[in-house]
Amino acid sequence: HKASVHKKAKNVTIMVAEVAEVQYEDMLKHNTSADCWMSIHGKVYDVTPFLDMHPGGAEVMLEVAGKDATDSFEDIGHSNAAKKQVEDKCIFKGTLVGAPEKKSRSKSGGSSSGGEGVGITKIIFPVVVMGVLACLVQKFM
Repeated sequence: HKASVHKKAKNVTIMVAEVAEVQYEDMLKHNTSADCWMSIHGKVYDVTPFLDMHPGGAEVMLEVAGKDATDSFEDIGHSNAAKKQVEDKCIFKGTLVGAPEKKSRSKSGGSSSGGEGVGITKIIFPVVVMGVLACLVQKFM
């Protein structure tokens, strides 16, 4: 014969940790080697303790000090281990708010203006057509 125990919770309190918000204008002020903040994917970090440990050197990080460093961070192609170091070695300050809207970047590196840029097909196609026409003219004339 097994006895079962049932507990009823009458007053349950759920604690939700509040994440601080960091205003973009405030982050801009932290742009020196003694006080270096940046945002990566909308999260603001104090990276000052990591400056001297960064494999690429402190100068690389200071170029984006006080700014949104997401594009620079991703363009380098950081490994998963490097991404984990941000969490482990830098101080999370909060979520970035009030940042100006970024211009969208296309993945191919081309123009994101809806086709106004010069694409490779806009150059090659006319050249191929002219080549075919030249061959036909030479053959049949």
